[in-house]
Amino acid sequence: MRIGKAPDRITFDRRFKADSLNLKSSVNAMGGLLISEGLIDPYIVSVDSSLLKARGGVWHKNSMSRNLVPHHSIDVDARWGYSRTKKWLFGYKIHIVCSTGSLIAPLSAFFTTANVQDNQMYGELISSLLGTRYVNSDEGYDDHPLYKLSRQRGFELVCPVARRENTPPERLYLIHFYESELGRLIYSWRSKSVEPLIEHIKDVFGIDPLPVRGFHNAESITLLSVLLYQVMVYYNHLNKRPLRALKHMLGN
Repeated sequence: MRIGKAPDRITFDRRFKADSLNLKSSVNAMGGLLISEGLIDPYIVSVDSSLLKARGGVWHKNSMSRNLVPHHSIDVDARWGYSRTKKWLFGYKIHIVCSTGSLIAPLSAFFTTANVQDNQMYGELISSLLGTRYVNSDEGYDDHPLYKLSRQRGFELVCPVARRENTPPERLYLIHFYESELGRLIYSWRSKSVEPLIEHIKDVFGIDPLPVRGFHNAESITLLSVLLYQVMVYYNHLNKRPLRALKHMLGN
């Protein structure tokens, strides 16, 4: 059988950039499949984000403000972001909602520049959730509109809430629930689900630092990594293979 001519590099790059538009919906659809087939329980889910270092050099803020690019290796689409663990980092950010329990897998994912705040992406991340009762998150999602949006969707957002003088009653309720036995149990799933999951995806697919430059390229390879992770989790589960076999499947 004769094999047709392979696409050239320009065609591949163009398709790769365009695929980012479809990958978001594909990740959501795969998350829905895992739920609908009963492989995971969406009753408690976790949400978090993680910074990804851009490929190449860094674009310092003083040069950025003058639109001066001092080196050709700099990814001019990347931005500066801050996290407690990585401090200031020039790059991008992956946002993920995942399941908890015996089988942990991404349910939805989005990709942004590093300067986008977590609370700005919450609505997008939870838009496709089905059968969820609780969403746990860190204090970056402690935002009144997010609690309201969560209740409208039929679930509760559980995250650390700062106790201050003259704290209004509605926030006292949130504090009391977070500090309750149930609230602590729900929140405890973060350290066993989304936090190690993101690190595992970054490790398996080698996306931190990112291997490509440009927002659409970086978005495509990051979301494709999440989608492939979902597919392999699905495959491993159906074939009763351990989750740790993911690296072996990739030849690492």
